[in-house]
Amino acid sequence: MLIFGSEDKANWEVLKMNEPTLKKAMDTLEFLSQDQEARRSYEERQKFLHDEASMIEWATEQGIVKGEQKKALEIAKNMLSIGLEVSVVAKASGLSEADVESLKKVR
Repeated sequence: MLIFGSEDKANWEVLKMNEPTLKKAMDTLEFLSQDQEARRSYEERQKFLHDEASMIEWATEQGIVKGEQKKALEIAKNMLSIGLEVSVVAKASGLSEADVESLKKVR
């Protein structure tokens, strides 16, 4: 704790390099010591990074869902093309019977 009160930043750097947990605590202390404008800018940047990561995660999940739906439709079309019953195609593909019926009409 004596080091936190020290004006000699060289001691800080040595400790930060050797101990990751202490580095995080010191970085937080340094952040809290900044002026209000610097803190506001930092918090805006953190919010932006968090929002960006959330959007990427959402887009990835949506892409996976759409890909799975597309694959289910392809499987159902192939199964219908070999003459399988609508109920069997629905069970195998995970589509509803109504969806399979509509695929059957489009073919």
